Amino acid sequence: MANITRFNVNALDSVFDDLMRGFFVRPVRFDNETSVPAQIRVDVSENDGGYVVRAEIPGVKKEDINVSIDGNQVEIGAEVKNEKEVKEGEKVLRSERYYGKVYRGFTLSHEVDQNATQAKYADGILELTLPKKQSAASKRVAIQ
Repeated sequence: MANITRFNVNALDSVFDDLMRGFFVRPVRFDNETSVPAQIRVDVSENDGGYVVRAEIPGVKKEDINVSIDGNQVEIGAEVKNEKEVKEGEKVLRSERYYGKVYRGFTLSHEVDQNATQAKYADGILELTLPKKQSAASKRVAIQ
């Protein structure tokens, strides 16, 4: 008679994930290659009057950046075009192109005053100044 062994499926899944991690990583790396998939890295700070958002979007023209604000939701999107070609004589050794869109969205704890929002883009850094929307003062209702 055979012994029956019980396996914890969740533990088996984590072992399989550990085994496959890094399996689909690009096997070839060229010298001086530092390109990573485009991402938007964001720093958000808050003060009494509002928020300051600094987003890293290097190598993008300011015309290709879109910012939308709806209440307390902020969305930053950009179209990234990255071309790099290495030639040796007339023979192309390597040609790399990346075209795509990057996106970052997040929710703030207070609504933003869209009319007073300011945006600056310099040296690959998008800086948004997002003032908080002033909430209407509560009104006391008289009971009759």
